[in-house]
Amino acid sequence: MIQIRDKKFVPFIKAGEIKAEVASLAQTLNKEYEGKDVIFIAILNGAFMFASDLFKEIDLLSAISFIKVSSYSGMNTTGRVDEIIGLMTSIKDKHVVIIEDIVDTGITIEKVKKLMWSEEPASVETCTLLFKPDAFQEKEIPKFIGFSIPNRFVVGYGLDYDELGRNLGEIYQLKEDDSSEKNMLNIVLFGPPGAGKGTQSERLIGKYGLSHLSTGDIFRFNISNKTELGELAKSYMDKGQLVPDEVTIKMLRAEVEKNTEAKGFIFDGFPRTNPQAKALDELLSELGTSISAMLSLEVEEEELKTRLMKRAETSGRPDDADPVIIQNRINVYRAETEPVKVYYEGQDKLFGINGLGPIDDITKLLFEAIDSL
Repeated sequence: MIQIRDKKFVPFIKAGEIKAEVASLAQTLNKEYEGKDVIFIAILNGAFMFASDLFKEIDLLSAISFIKVSSYSGMNTTGRVDEIIGLMTSIKDKHVVIIEDIVDTGITIEKVKKLMWSEEPASVETCTLLFKPDAFQEKEIPKFIGFSIPNRFVVGYGLDYDELGRNLGEIYQLKEDDSSEKNMLNIVLFGPPGAGKGTQSERLIGKYGLSHLSTGDIFRFNISNKTELGELAKSYMDKGQLVPDEVTIKMLRAEVEKNTEAKGFIFDGFPRTNPQAKALDELLSELGTSISAMLSLEVEEEELKTRLMKRAETSGRPDDADPVIIQNRINVYRAETEPVKVYYEGQDKLFGINGLGPIDDITKLLFEAIDSL
């Protein structure tokens, strides 16, 4: 977390994510404008970092120009564009791509486009790194969009708060009021495949009124709806491999943002790696809360294999029935996922729970751990 003047900001979009998205936008632009007379026009001050990195990835023989307009005061857009300063190059009959750091209401960019059209270009489109759909008031959204984000104030990577924060390599989001933190109960229910996390999740949800976020359910929703992320996740799951962090985190972020008014969350099957655990901490920090505890169900390996083979009779999942895939899943858990316990142990949030025995007895141990917080 960082502080700029009187405001606190929490991590939002990492440098690596920005770099990947900028490269993806550049590829789209290279394809869209191949063989065309194109000029890129970046709006100062905020777009200077985005424009610089984007233009490095552009393969087209093209020009870039920088203009300045004024539309922000503190944290609020004024929507006022009296004139464009710095447009020294003719854009007549050229394809214009306006490079913007962020589009929220769209009022400013729409006025800029109208002024551009008065110079008789062949076309005018907008490429923005960030887009706030909930704040947008115009009819035509930007054609080229990097990240669609919630309607909250952000700084970093060219964006500022009262002219500070532009030099940050990552993007930070305004931190919400911390007053809700003490009222939220956020549990990571942890354990190897077959440990019984699904069964125990239902009981914890019923007792504590938590919102259930199961990566398995999230994956299945995306897979059944054949989303791009779902298809990608399925290719890994069918082999008994972990889904890459960036895919899992993108799916989870969307679900968390749908339930920002929840009393708390129970994370079932997530995080599976230390980078995911860190990403989850950052995500919850944006909501003014944090993980309360990790409850780790401890079950011996042979018992896990027996449970999974039995589950295959009703689950219909091929990875539950194949002994080779089962063993691979357990091996991956031991090597890659189990170390996450050390991460939470370092925060004094780890509770080891005996996962053997009657279900009711295990549930009682989980309740006792939570009630002791």
